[in-house]
Amino acid sequence: MTTSRIDYTTVSPDIYRAFGAVHTAVHKGSLPKALIDLVYLRVSQINGCAFCIDMHSRDLLKAGLAVDKLVLVPVWQEAGAVFSARERAALAWAESVTRVADTGVPDADYAAAAAAFDNKELADLSYAIALMNAFNRFGVSFRMAPAAAVAAASA
Repeated sequence: MTTSRIDYTTVSPDIYRAFGAVHTAVHKGSLPKALIDLVYLRVSQINGCAFCIDMHSRDLLKAGLAVDKLVLVPVWQEAGAVFSARERAALAWAESVTRVADTGVPDADYAAAAAAFDNKELADLSYAIALMNAFNRFGVSFRMAPAAAVAAASA
């Protein structure tokens, strides 16, 4: 675990607080917190951000998400009825938008998301996806240590 990189949150606190304001706005938006956290987790898994995967997994478990569901997030397409139709639509949209360089976010993906969410919900969901992609890039770039790694190192 590399710890010699900067702590971007303290080096540039004004911009970090601005990202925090977006995070607050997303959670005050039109979507349930559990759905946003599920999307945050999936985006973080795609981007390989250990800090965020650890944090959002813990948040979801704390909020009562069943372990059976949590462990199936990476393979949600194969999990059938474990995920609701809206959860599946949100996860699909999150994957397409997160992988924009590969997908180009095709019209079919947009149509599927727009069928599951009204305009405000889809915009709010897209803000959440974009925000988590940004946070993942900070977490990976600056090697933020996940809580589990910190605990293991101090044990």
